[in-house]
Amino acid sequence: MKFIDLFAGIGGFRFGMESAGHECVAFCEIDKFARASYKAIHNTEGEIELHDITQVTDDEIRSIGHVDAICGGFPCQAFSIAGNRRGFEDTRGTLFFEIARFASILKPKYLFLENVKGLLNHDKGDTFEVILSALDELGYDVEWQVLNSKDFGVPQNRERVFIIGHLRGRSTRTIFPLSGNDKATDCKQPKIKKVGNIRKKGKSQSGDVVSIDSLAPTLCSTTTRKDPLKVAIPVLTPNRIDKRQNGRRFKEDGEPMFTLTSQDRHGIVVAGKLPGNHDQNSRVYDTDGLAPTLSTMQGGGQEPKIMQNFRIRKLTPRECWRLQGFPDWAFDKAQEVNSNSQLYKQAGNSVTVNVIAEIAKRL
Repeated sequence: MKFIDLFAGIGGFRFGMESAGHECVAFCEIDKFARASYKAIHNTEGEIELHDITQVTDDEIRSIGHVDAICGGFPCQAFSIAGNRRGFEDTRGTLFFEIARFASILKPKYLFLENVKGLLNHDKGDTFEVILSALDELGYDVEWQVLNSKDFGVPQNRERVFIIGHLRGRSTRTIFPLSGNDKATDCKQPKIKKVGNIRKKGKSQSGDVVSIDSLAPTLCSTTTRKDPLKVAIPVLTPNRIDKRQNGRRFKEDGEPMFTLTSQDRHGIVVAGKLPGNHDQNSRVYDTDGLAPTLSTMQGGGQEPKIMQNFRIRKLTPRECWRLQGFPDWAFDKAQEVNSNSQLYKQAGNSVTVNVIAEIAKRL
């Protein structure tokens, strides 16, 4: 099938659609940095390139010619008059109207749309009802389902609503319900495992630190190079990785042990020290080491103390792109034309390729 890629970003929809054998004939993206990545990754030669969708004329839309599908993850804007249920008329002034305008002119067999899960209950459901009413007026029967990226082979908890519009009178089969492709994710934890927060008050979501063996939280478009997702890697002491043999990483199960030296701390590992005059009472021991000899302490802060330290690092832009299902070669091409700040933002704005691909196979 031939499709057009609206609100194209870096081409998440395109990757998924092309993996199912569909052909892109036109794309539209207003952000020049995302467009640079898109054109570096995809072969757009001979295709119609559009920028600001609100400035595309009806005649330019007609010039695209026949398409079988319109794809787009449209931004969720407030519908100032949502609730009047005037269908297509109620969507004017919103970016959803632009998709509806393309559909009204081109009349493709399918509309394939994506949005945040909150669209379903936005304004007590009135917004989504207006969207359904507009599509019904344009001649489309609609089905939708909330899908989570973690069920499609990537370790990211990302719930999004996917909407399929079927042009009435055309023979099309239903797409949903879709249960996932049963691919195993690259994590041991079925949920997000938060281990701490680096902010002073410990409440800001941007300060959350998650375990490397759990799901990543949803990537967002506000992610920057200075403040991306953070993961905690267990080490014996914060600077252990910079030390020599007695500061080496943990061994994995089944690996041979390092050669022991007289400098190795066998069993007891001192992970830190609390303020205090008595050295032994103020030591903090690692949870993987042996406990020191118990004394007849009677409280008062003299009990042995343990602590699990973590080395916190930020996810790289490449890792964020992987969480959205993009191959490394695509990231490499985008990296040649964009800064890390833009690459983080582009990952957060994208759709997950794996989910799009599974739906595209059923179109």
